[in-house]
Amino acid sequence: MNSQPGKLLRFYVSERDQYQGKPLYEAIVARCQELKLAGVTVFRGLEGFGHTSEIHHHHLFGHDQPVVITVVETPEKATEALPTLQEMMGSGVIAVTDVEVMLVSNGAVLRFDESSFKGEARGIQ
Repeated sequence: MNSQPGKLLRFYVSERDQYQGKPLYEAIVARCQELKLAGVTVFRGLEGFGHTSEIHHHHLFGHDQPVVITVVETPEKATEALPTLQEMMGSGVIAVTDVEVMLVSNGAVLRFDESSFKGEARGIQ
């Protein structure tokens, strides 16, 4: 397996969480783009609860579903970006996991580094 070490950052927040007047998950995605991170995906949960034990779910007159924002990045860039992203959160949970990463394009495994995301990917032998 031609994998490389990486970091998986998961931010557990509520759909109603805000940052400077916009949904927190949207603000984090935008900040990840500004930081030129490899990628980010936002998942909306059906129901859940966190450290307050308050149930978060869809309401008839509002939205308060749990949201998970995931980022996969090199260990160096993840460590560098984490404080900036953490400062945006009023509350929530951040999980940081060591992972093995395989970046695949047209069936070939590519190097997971900055050049991979600028259209200059190199195949791994």
